[in-house]
Amino acid sequence: MQINIKKRVVIPVAAAGLFFIGTSFKDDFFAIAKQIEIFTEVFKTVNMNYVDQTNPAQMMDKAIKTMLADLDPYTNYFNEQDVVKFKINATSEYTGIGALTSRKDGQLIIKEVYKNYPADKAGLKAGDEIVQIGEVNLIDFKDDASQLLKGAKNAKIPIKYKRQGKIVTTNITLEEVDLKAVPFFGKIDDKTGYIVLTQFTRKASSETKAALESLKKDGAEKIILDLRGNPGGLLNEAVNICNLFVPKNEVIVTTKSKIDQHNNSYKTNFDPVDLEIPLVVLVDGKSASASEIVAGALQDLDRAVVIGSRSFGKGLVQRPIDLIYGTQVKVTISRYYTPSGRCIQSLDYGHKDENGLATRTDAKNYNAFKTRNGRTVYDGGGILPDITLEETKLSPIAEALQQNDAIFNFATEYFYKNPSLGEKIPNLTDADYAAFKQSVKKNAVSMDTETQKAMKKMRELAKKEGIEESIKTEYNLLASAIQKSEENQINKYQKEIKNLILDELILRYQYREGLYQYYLKNNIEIKKATSVLNNPVEYNKILLK
Repeated sequence: MQINIKKRVVIPVAAAGLFFIGTSFKDDFFAIAKQIEIFTEVFKTVNMNYVDQTNPAQMMDKAIKTMLADLDPYTNYFNEQDVVKFKINATSEYTGIGALTSRKDGQLIIKEVYKNYPADKAGLKAGDEIVQIGEVNLIDFKDDASQLLKGAKNAKIPIKYKRQGKIVTTNITLEEVDLKAVPFFGKIDDKTGYIVLTQFTRKASSETKAALESLKKDGAEKIILDLRGNPGGLLNEAVNICNLFVPKNEVIVTTKSKIDQHNNSYKTNFDPVDLEIPLVVLVDGKSASASEIVAGALQDLDRAVVIGSRSFGKGLVQRPIDLIYGTQVKVTISRYYTPSGRCIQSLDYGHKDENGLATRTDAKNYNAFKTRNGRTVYDGGGILPDITLEETKLSPIAEALQQNDAIFNFATEYFYKNPSLGEKIPNLTDADYAAFKQSVKKNAVSMDTETQKAMKKMRELAKKEGIEESIKTEYNLLASAIQKSEENQINKYQKEIKNLILDELILRYQYREGLYQYYLKNNIEIKKATSVLNNPVEYNKILLK
């Protein structure tokens, strides 16, 4: 989560050195200077004497990124190219094709097409593989291919893509792409409004406010704010969104650091839109950072009922700092605390296990805190909802099928076998599910479950130690048993997996807007939220009103 909310912090090299000398690095300055000198000497010596030609920029880039990765996943170095992408993520505005892409095994795959943007206008669909951009054949291109799809507004880019085994040629005209922080809002019934907030960009609070005011004008007297899958973003936007529902001068979040200047309390600065409107916030395991500030603050202030599954648990704050030559570093500078005083960080990056992985806070070590009305809440493991819906948690087998594109690839097959559904919601039959299971088997989808990973590691070790052949029979028997178990899991979690397939199919036929429309009447969490809002006695009882 970034807190570059008022102005970008620019620290020239010399000033940075003085800053560090004068503050927390003073005692360690000699050690730091010594290590820099050693590193510089090693880097220079290797590049001057190595037997083959080296790439100094590439070596340094990797060295810095590897060093920072040992701290936590959020402290990152950005080279010049990275900075451009980072700025796009913060604003959600860029010139491009308007599609979500993924590079996997050397293939550039269209994962989702945004309605009425260039890729959509050019006829691209999810599942298409882009094989050539301009004169660049992507088979031989090892860099970030998505950068080839950005450029000046109205620029025309010829591309070739593969669809269902056939090569198609088209031109894409680049446009300004403004991805909405609030991609959808609407009414579930006459009195209940629904707002989807997918990211905390600079327009997040203004878009949320506009959606809230529009719904109220249209008769909404209750609100559901959906933060599921929202990875976070700008801290001040989280504060401003809370401000829509809580009074001015209310402390929403406090940051604490070893450096005094990073110790801050962030208060609401504006008059609220509505202090009384009943509110439910939806979260899940992918709701992180700024999402957890909003959910945690509204929970601590007893301003909203939180429903769903435990959030991710990211209680660390980052700040981007500009460096020389157009580079940048994003540094974890503090931890944040909700109004009750809890930090919901779930992983301790300062203490690693024997595999070098951050340790997770044990539930028995969680500390208890009190909300404004006296309810007990806990730190250390994300935001625990007031109402936890166990059925919303993904099973390991469903997660594996998603991560390894089994569901995505089957949806692509289904879409081209059933091209005329249009606005209809697909009806997934038992025969369709059988076809899905056959697709998984035919494509030899690797589940990459923890069990499978352990099996692969065991085989690698056996090969290394020269005993692979002697255990081959037993290994194959165990592998067969694991495969059979996975098939049983696919049968056991059929309903859950079917819902994931259906979500992917609705995206294909009706874009993301259609998926949100479907959720209004069919999603478990939204149904539960609506039920709670329609029962004032239950709602007030949860909040101890």
